[in-house]
Amino acid sequence: MKRGNRREKGPVAVRYAAEKFRRFEKTSRKDGEKLGLLNLHSSSGKVPEQAIQVVPAAEELFGNRIAGIFLYGSATLGGLRPESDIDLLILIRGGMSCDERKTLTNLLLDLSAPPGHAGKRPLELVVVSLEQITPWRFPPRREFLYGEWLRNRLEAGIWPEPCFDPDLVLLLRQARVHGLALAGEAAVKLIPAVPFREIRSAIRHSLPGLLASLKGDERNVLLTLGRMWFTLEKHEICPKDVAAEWVVPKLPPEFASLLRMAGRAYQGIAADHWEPVTRETTLLAEFMRQQLESLLEHPLPERA
Repeated sequence: MKRGNRREKGPVAVRYAAEKFRRFEKTSRKDGEKLGLLNLHSSSGKVPEQAIQVVPAAEELFGNRIAGIFLYGSATLGGLRPESDIDLLILIRGGMSCDERKTLTNLLLDLSAPPGHAGKRPLELVVVSLEQITPWRFPPRREFLYGEWLRNRLEAGIWPEPCFDPDLVLLLRQARVHGLALAGEAAVKLIPAVPFREIRSAIRHSLPGLLASLKGDERNVLLTLGRMWFTLEKHEICPKDVAAEWVVPKLPPEFASLLRMAGRAYQGIAADHWEPVTRETTLLAEFMRQQLESLLEHPLPERA
């Protein structure tokens, strides 16, 4: 990471960052080789090209304020599935200006794509300020969030704003344990250890909203519930389909086939059709909610 005087990030510098990114898109392979990024490998394969392309744009936008850029999620935890997002975390020193939010949003709108796009994957990118997580406090605050579910708002010029986000706990835990540094220091050196009691708090906080989104997002909701179950029992985070395989034997027989269908669809080896089983899907989600709430009531050891 380059050191030196902090760069000014006014409108001129922000426009320059956007132009540099456009030039990078035209010569991404050549520049990637210069950066040494095309040779980076996670435990599950080559770093996705879209992740590689984010790095020089972010470095130009934030300059020496970048502490680290990390690939995490499915890409480093078992490998990308056919419809997986590419998950990225950027840790910076200080906050983000309005110009920086606008520029980063526009760059990601170009680089990312909605699910099902033939040539690109969806990106989910979070920016966190080191000062907001060191020393650790709950809930943590994020500076910026990009995801394809936000595309309509972002294209309308509604830029992501900072907010306190309990769900960020799970993201930071994944990045700390399984993240691959694309720039800067290793995640374990930058992200404080997350107490497991706060992972439980994050799951408790996100559960009502997750269940409310079941209709139309059945596969993702059921698999996320399964991963929450796995995490609460095993104190670990694993890929969604791996968690589903672990949960299936714990389900009543009438529900097991539904979660198995969700897992196989996530792996890209089968289609999932939820309209004919709407009632059964709702009952499965309710059963899993009850199991999660029971686990959340269990006392933890003092140091957890």
